[in-house]
Amino acid sequence: MDARLNLKARIEAELKSYDGCMGIYLNDLKGNVVCINEEEEYETASTVKMFILGTLFQEVENGTKSLSDQLEYKQEHFIDGSGVLKSLELGTKLSAKNTATLMIIVSDNIATNMLIEYLGVETVNGFIKANGFTKSKLHNPIDFAKYDKLGTSTPKDYGMLFEKIARGTLVSEEASRQMLEICKMQHYNSMLTKAFPQYFMDSDNYDEEIIYVASKSGSMNACRNDGGIVSTPYGKYIIVLFNKDFSDAMYYPDHPATVFGARVSRLIFDQFLTLEGTFGK
Repeated sequence: MDARLNLKARIEAELKSYDGCMGIYLNDLKGNVVCINEEEEYETASTVKMFILGTLFQEVENGTKSLSDQLEYKQEHFIDGSGVLKSLELGTKLSAKNTATLMIIVSDNIATNMLIEYLGVETVNGFIKANGFTKSKLHNPIDFAKYDKLGTSTPKDYGMLFEKIARGTLVSEEASRQMLEICKMQHYNSMLTKAFPQYFMDSDNYDEEIIYVASKSGSMNACRNDGGIVSTPYGKYIIVLFNKDFSDAMYYPDHPATVFGARVSRLIFDQFLTLEGTFGK
């Protein structure tokens, strides 16, 4: 094959006019990995919540925590931004699992702070280190007035986390299955799916779930990130798209990071389906 037609070259051509730095990590789980700026460090924004989710399930596996433990929403957990708990009364109690589910599927910031208090920052960072995510770290609870960053990671580290979930090896096979099911309910995945063929995204078109995306995104002024697992009839692949150094910090659906990310995601999707479950060499 002409080297100009391989997946990495096609992605690089797509990004030539992009105003920003996109870090990419792809794995077709069949031995083919495609990377661009994969070791570059990025602000995580809400993607760090996946490391918190993993920590919760690890602590449950260790017997030190339980998914049924009741967590109480207190004043010190309050933070504006994404989520639904900010609309509920102080004193609301949720199970640890339901709190984690809100943290992931609607990126609830208050739920995140509840879990950080429940688990501890050092416990989260211990989980990160133990799993070999060498360039990732949770810096603080979410408090935009006190802290200017939440977490740090790389496209490669984030991709490795989802690889472990896809292979059933993050914590345990059952824990990985439960984390996958939570991520499949994610509400905010437009960077990955915005340009997908709509036929595949409408479950009314087929009887079985033939394509799904299990992911977690994150956005702050300095970054726009997304990553997860795309499952197709030909198997699964891992995709991570992290963005920084763009000139426009505003939030809107057609932000260049989202637009270019969606183009890259569709290109990857088409390649995987065309080659029947691989990215090729």
